[in-house]
Amino acid sequence: MQSCCSPSSKLSLPLLPPMASTTTTADPQDARLIFVGDPVRSASPGSGVGASNAIRTTKYSLLTFVPRNLFEQFRRVAYIYFLALALLNQIPQLTVFGRQAAFVPLGTVLVLTAIKDAYEDYQRHRSDTAENNRLAAVLPLHRPQATATVKKKWKEVRVGELVRVEANETLPCDMVLLATSDPTGAAYVQTINLDGESNLKTRYAKVQTATLDPEALAGAILRCEPPDLNIYGFQATIELGDGPRIPLGPTNIVLRGCEIKNTSWAVGVAVYTGMETKVMLNNSGAPSKRSRLETRMNREIIVLAVIMIVLCSVIAICTVTWLHSNRDKLDTLPFYRRMDYSKVPPRVYLYNGLGLEMLFAFLKSIFNFQNFIPISLYISMEMSRLMQSFMMTRDKSMCHEATGNKLQCRALNINEDLGQIKYVFSDKTGTLTENKMVFQCASIYGVDYNDGVPLSPGEIAPHPAIGVGGEVLRPKVIVDTDRKLLRLLETGRDTEAGLHALDFFLALAACNTVVPQVVDTSDPGVKSIDYQGESPDEQALVYAAAAYGFVLIEKSSAHITIDVLGERQRYSRKFWSYSVLPSLCRSLNFLGSCYCCSCRFEVLGLHEFDSDRKRMSAVICCPDKSIKIIC
Repeated sequence: MQSCCSPSSKLSLPLLPPMASTTTTADPQDARLIFVGDPVRSASPGSGVGASNAIRTTKYSLLTFVPRNLFEQFRRVAYIYFLALALLNQIPQLTVFGRQAAFVPLGTVLVLTAIKDAYEDYQRHRSDTAENNRLAAVLPLHRPQATATVKKKWKEVRVGELVRVEANETLPCDMVLLATSDPTGAAYVQTINLDGESNLKTRYAKVQTATLDPEALAGAILRCEPPDLNIYGFQATIELGDGPRIPLGPTNIVLRGCEIKNTSWAVGVAVYTGMETKVMLNNSGAPSKRSRLETRMNREIIVLAVIMIVLCSVIAICTVTWLHSNRDKLDTLPFYRRMDYSKVPPRVYLYNGLGLEMLFAFLKSIFNFQNFIPISLYISMEMSRLMQSFMMTRDKSMCHEATGNKLQCRALNINEDLGQIKYVFSDKTGTLTENKMVFQCASIYGVDYNDGVPLSPGEIAPHPAIGVGGEVLRPKVIVDTDRKLLRLLETGRDTEAGLHALDFFLALAACNTVVPQVVDTSDPGVKSIDYQGESPDEQALVYAAAAYGFVLIEKSSAHITIDVLGERQRYSRKFWSYSVLPSLCRSLNFLGSCYCCSCRFEVLGLHEFDSDRKRMSAVICCPDKSIKIIC
C-alpha cells in the first residue's frame, strides 16, 4: 500500500468527476427514441418500443400445452415403443386384446405426467402474476402536482415514464438514472438477482440531470440502442432541450431485478420493459430437465429393444423356414390347418403367403416379448418422484434457519440426481466456496509489524468511534491486531514510524469503493458498522483500518468521513512537515498553522481498480484545502 501526498501549491490537477467513464453513443440508424415523461410518443409505431412491462416465464399456454407436453414426454424412447405396440394392436391379424384397451396403460402415464407438468407450470404462472402486480411509484409529468408519485402495477409501467425507487426496493424495469438522493447523482445497487454478486455496485446519474426538477426533464429525448443480451453494455445519449447530447454508458443504467441500497431514493426513465429487459432476454425459459437415471434408462431401453428385435427376427425366420419345408402339408397338419373343409367349397384360413406370414410372425413375437420393457416401471418412477418431493418439502432439517423457508422442489424430474455431482466447474474463487479475505499483518515503510509475534485476538484500538447521539460504533468483523502497532499509533505518533503508520491506515480507509452500513445490535448504546464493497479484498483492508482506530463512518461520491483514533479530525501535510493530529501539533508547536478541521474529505476524482493499472487512486481535497492523491 502506497500513499503519495503533495501540498496544494505543488499540485495542479483537473477536478475529475467520480462518475467519469468512457462511453460511446448509439448508432443513429438503429437507435430508438424515448421521450422522457411521454410514454404515448415513446411507444409510437416508428419507435419500435414495446408497450407492456409484464413478464412471462411459463413453459406452456392453453393452446400449446397439449402438443408441447406430448412432444416433451415422447422424448422418452419407451413411450414411442408403447405407442407403437398400441397401434399394432389395431391390426386384425395382430389383435391380442381390445383395441381401445391397448391405449389405457400409455394414456394413464401420459395423463399423470401432464398433470404434474401443468402443476409446475401453474406455480410459475402464479409467480409471474405476483411479480407483474407489484406496485411501483411513477412520476406523471403532464399532470398537476407532477412531483407526487402515482402507484402503478409493474405490468403497467411503460417506456418513457419516470420511475421513483426507494431504498431496498427492486427495480421494475431497465431504467437510466436521472437523479438520486446523493447530490452528485450516485446510487448503490445490489445485482444478486442478475449475476449472484452480493457486493454493492455504484451507478451514477449525469450531473446535468441530477440537479433538475422532474418538470424540467419533460421533453428530453433519449436515444438508446435496441434491446440486447449484454447486461454489462449500454450506449445512449440524452438531449435536454436545445443543449448538446449527453453520452450515457453502462454506469448510468440500472437493470430490472437490482435493489437500491444505501440510497434514499433514485429516479430514472424506463428504457426497456417486460420481455425486452436484459434479464428477460437472457432468460432461456423453463428448461426441460432430465435426470441421469432417465437418460440411462433411454439407453437401456434401446439395448433391450435391439435384443427383442433380434429374437423376433429369429422367430420370424424359423417360422418361414418351417412353412416352406411343410408347404405340401399345411392343409392337414394338426394345429395348423390352412383349409377349412367344413365349408363348401373349402375356405382358406388367415393365410397370406410366406412374405406376410413372416411379417406377422415377427409382429406377434413383439407382443409375446412386450414385457421386456414394462410400462409399470415408468408409473412407479413417477409416483416415487412425487412422494420424494413431498417428503423433501416437509423435511424440517432442510429449512433455512435464518428465514424459515422450506425446500422448494420446482422440478420433479431430477430428484434422483441429488448428490450425484461428478464434475464441478467454477469461474472464480468464491462461487462455490467462501471467498474470505483476512488481514494478517502489515509491513509499513520497510518495517515488519509481525516478526513472528502472535496477534492479539479481537483486540482493537482503545479509542472507539463515536456516532451521532453518543453511540459507540464498532466494526462488524473482528480483526486480530498487532500490539506493537497499536502502541505505536497510541503513543508513538510523533515519531517518523508513527507518521508512516498514520498515512498507511488513512490510505486503507480512504482509497476504496466500500460503503459503510450502520446496523443495530443487542446493546442499544453500540452500533455495528458493516462494510459492503465490490471486492472482499477492500472489505478486509477497511475492517483492518477500523480495528486499528481508522473507522470509515460515512461515504458518498462527494465526501468521506473517517474517525481517527476516536477523534473526527483530520491530519494533513503542510509543505514538507509530516502530518499529525491537531492536538499533537499544538503540543509540538509544529511549523505552520494547525488545522483543527471538520471530519470530511472531499472526493475530487476516483479511479477504481483495474487489471491494467493494478491499483486504485483517489484524488481528495483535505479540510485545509490541500489536494492529495492516495494510491
